[in-house]
Amino acid sequence: MKLNRHLLIIVYIFISCAVSSYADTPYMELVDKADKACNDGKWSEAATILQDAIKGEPDNPGNVLLLSNLGMVRYNLGLDSLAIDAFDQALDIAPSSVTIIANRAKVYAAMGHEQEAFNDYSRIMMLDSTYITARFHHGLIALRHRMFDVAKEDFEYLKTYYPASDEALIGEATMHSLVGEYKEAIPLYTEILRKIKEPEYFGARAYCYLMTDDLQAAAEDIAQALELDPNDGELYLYRAALNKMHYRPEDAKKDAERAIQLGVDPARAQEFMTK
Repeated sequence: MKLNRHLLIIVYIFISCAVSSYADTPYMELVDKADKACNDGKWSEAATILQDAIKGEPDNPGNVLLLSNLGMVRYNLGLDSLAIDAFDQALDIAPSSVTIIANRAKVYAAMGHEQEAFNDYSRIMMLDSTYITARFHHGLIALRHRMFDVAKEDFEYLKTYYPASDEALIGEATMHSLVGEYKEAIPLYTEILRKIKEPEYFGARAYCYLMTDDLQAAAEDIAQALELDPNDGELYLYRAALNKMHYRPEDAKKDAERAIQLGVDPARAQEFMTK
């Protein structure tokens, strides 16, 4: 996950234009250096520079955005808890910043703290109903936790007010798939794949094909997905299921073993390990 360059540009413009009294100072020099370090992917260097800028002028109003960027830099370094700390500090200064809340929600989700992420997305929706990405992720978390009424409300809102958005289409397809309406999900995933040819959507449609016994179509989608991402354990699990349906137990076992190697829960792969 790379740093949001658009946000970094906003930081620069905000500090340069809105805080003119700090122009041409060591603070601005550090901001420039941090910008370059981020652009070069030098996250450790960027983190140090951002911290130096914040400590050097603790009352600078631009620090709220530098803290947000520091949070994302720390996230890129794998320092999730420290990233959350930076976002918390930024939100102490600007509690209604949807960008900072969204960044924190993203990190919470990556940490597996879905309740905290869900709460942040709920907060964003109260602050800005047009922030469709927040509503989309709010709905996905609700689905994973079987809060179907909440998810349905989120996705119907997107479908009603933002029907042309990718989020509306993906949300509707995911909803159908997770409640077992596989035939209804397939044309939606097909529409998604016309615009977004990513392995997760080939995999999602392959799963629906498997569940509706269209094995040839499932095989084609799994093959395309694995070509795009040969290290996705979920895809090997789907291929294990496909091989078992084709009465190829040895191939199913090999794919199940590969799925486990790539992080799939062994309990899910167990049924494909035996003849």
